[in-house]
Amino acid sequence: MTANLTKQTDFDAIIIGGGACGLMCAVQAGFLGKRTLVLEKNDKVGAKILISGGGRCNYTNMYASAQQFISDNEHFCKSTLSQWTVDDTVSFFETYGIIGKEKTLGQLFPESNNAKDVIKVFTSLCADLGQEIWCDAEVKGIEQVDNGFVVSVERNGRTENLSVPKAVIASGGLPIPKMGATDFGLRAAKKFSLKINETAPALVPLTITGKDQPWYEQLSGNSIFCRVWNDRVSFEENILFTHWGLSGPAILQISSYWRPGEFIYIDLLPNQNIAELIQQERETNGKKMLLAYLANLFTRKFAEALSDKLPVDKNLASLSKTDIENISSLVHEFKMKPAGDKGYDKAEVMRGGVSTDELSSKTLEVKKLPGLYYGGECVDVTGWLGGYNFQWAWASGFVIAQSL
Repeated sequence: MTANLTKQTDFDAIIIGGGACGLMCAVQAGFLGKRTLVLEKNDKVGAKILISGGGRCNYTNMYASAQQFISDNEHFCKSTLSQWTVDDTVSFFETYGIIGKEKTLGQLFPESNNAKDVIKVFTSLCADLGQEIWCDAEVKGIEQVDNGFVVSVERNGRTENLSVPKAVIASGGLPIPKMGATDFGLRAAKKFSLKINETAPALVPLTITGKDQPWYEQLSGNSIFCRVWNDRVSFEENILFTHWGLSGPAILQISSYWRPGEFIYIDLLPNQNIAELIQQERETNGKKMLLAYLANLFTRKFAEALSDKLPVDKNLASLSKTDIENISSLVHEFKMKPAGDKGYDKAEVMRGGVSTDELSSKTLEVKKLPGLYYGGECVDVTGWLGGYNFQWAWASGFVIAQSL
């Protein structure tokens, strides 16, 4: 703490972080007649809301349930998600003029396709409800005192120590540091001796290095619908080849379940059987070259890239049983071993965080520090790609507000 005098405030709570969780918490607290102060490090609130879904904001997922979240305690999020459901999210936004449009795999976007509309709901409601928002306000520290907490905040070139009965840490995770991501939530947890589960980038592109890298590089820009899996989970969505490895929705999804040193498997033709397809084709068009046939199934560029792995210069009629087995193995069980990932700069979210062992599943209050709450991304609850993490953020903000 600085030597500055502590200022007693008339806020019921200070919310550290003006992202999805913090904004929802402020609004819901306002509905309950509680007065809050939101402290946001950036010059505007909702930075990650603004860039989500390519600036369109996939603000929830119609199919969100506890099954789409990763945590050391897989049951922890159930209470929060049941207190604020997807239907609650949809109704909330509809009440304030945002009609959801369902896109791929249950993702809901505003009909306007504009993430700014989502931000405006919260800033307008905060203004109406008398909830204060300070931007360009960097929290330097937090201390527990007899009557609550003292939050040290740097703003307009000076530091203020604000006394408040309750505090909410909704400061997000480590991804996209250039957008103001901060480790404040984790630092505060360490200071209060809270357990932190190992953190890592999640929903992140995977890299390939060494002798295999040129093969991926030549396919850069090719997108293919695939099934991607490991021994824990599988996803069917597009993958995107890049000059440094693989990206695309299916890869981002599996990345949250991948650990360094592990293999990932890809079915390049899910829901079909390449051996059966070749057999059918060779009965009517046996002279067709394998290269031409694969180019019809995929792209010419992709088929040509397979030339060093498959006998693409043979016609279908001359393919041996071993040839077809090799083709089937490569197409349906393409094996890759990522060298790593693209890190927090390119990650959508952070995996791990403040252990759920430290929090009440019903209120998200820190068990050994009454009056302190953790919500959103800095908690060890990580959702799939496609609006799930927003649902967790809205729900955790709501739940915390109920006990402020």
